[in-house]
Amino acid sequence: MEKPLGRKLSLCVLLSATAWMVLTAPVALGQASAPQPSATASPAATVSSEPAPAAKLEFDVASVRPSAPLDMQKLAADMQAGKMPNFGMHLDGLRAEYNYMSLKELITAAYKVKPYEITGPDWMATEHYDIVARMPEGSTKEEAAAMLKALLEERFKLQAHIESKERPVLALVAAKGGPKLKDSPAPEPIDESAPLKPGERKIDLPDGPARYTQDIDPKKGMTAVVNMGTRGTYTQKIDIATQVIQIDGTGISMAGFVDMLSQIMQIGGPGSKPVVDESGLTGHYEVSLTLSLADLMAARSQGANMGGGAPGSPGGGMAEASDPGGAGSTVYASVEKLGLKLEPRKAVVQQLVVDSAEKTPTEN
Repeated sequence: MEKPLGRKLSLCVLLSATAWMVLTAPVALGQASAPQPSATASPAATVSSEPAPAAKLEFDVASVRPSAPLDMQKLAADMQAGKMPNFGMHLDGLRAEYNYMSLKELITAAYKVKPYEITGPDWMATEHYDIVARMPEGSTKEEAAAMLKALLEERFKLQAHIESKERPVLALVAAKGGPKLKDSPAPEPIDESAPLKPGERKIDLPDGPARYTQDIDPKKGMTAVVNMGTRGTYTQKIDIATQVIQIDGTGISMAGFVDMLSQIMQIGGPGSKPVVDESGLTGHYEVSLTLSLADLMAARSQGANMGGGAPGSPGGGMAEASDPGGAGSTVYASVEKLGLKLEPRKAVVQQLVVDSAEKTPTEN
């Protein structure tokens, strides 16, 4: 039987992992678009109109290593003391760091795609790596993605292609009676030259910089405030006593909202359905989700989708998880309180299909 302290530490880590999942979603609250297939030009057009190929963008030097296994108790103790893990992408001047990132997460950053738009071996989501690189003089943050792509192709022998295919999705549409969303002013971009506030940290995402504060109390829960500039700001609170996760956002576009919903759904594993925006809403809004932590934990442990289907079935998942004690609600019920609903549909979506990749990168 697990000791109380161990249980608290494990729960503390789980809470932080759940928060980190939403925070570091490469397109969470963002508006990244999927890669587009290149148009095929005629031979004559190729000769007469195509510009000379641009020089390939590459890091000057890069170190790629498998990440050390996480010491969960040490991680929990560090978080309790206010020291948060330095996971994710960090771009500072000419230095680029990618800490404890899976190959799938690295691909989202390099190709500017969403996690559910990637098809490949399961190990790409479970094996983690640390990359430290230096960009050439005069490089910009925007060029880091192309350099990372070149690195993955060289060191992991990554080969991929784009294809369009029909797949099950969840369409976000207006419910009967219409949306019940409050308009919110369009947010301002983050001033990267502004000093960090006390307790504030920064992280770089494929869609731009973010700043956040996070506080964990192993007895009460966790509170995080994430400012993603023009993509919106949200506050996430997890209450251990009630087993509720509360997410409140301001200045959120529907594109950003469906990306966040999709990322929450991805807790259930590769069979989870992405969310597509069919609401017709074009402004910025205040959004609020009150979710059952028990549901999210069940989906995580079962590797199942919160969207319906038989538990563990390929491409399926579990039906709306139970809500013990009435704490929180399902994603569906929480969305319906906004005057919206999630409808199962099929849609043609683009996928980045990984043809081959090596689990062990070549030597530095």
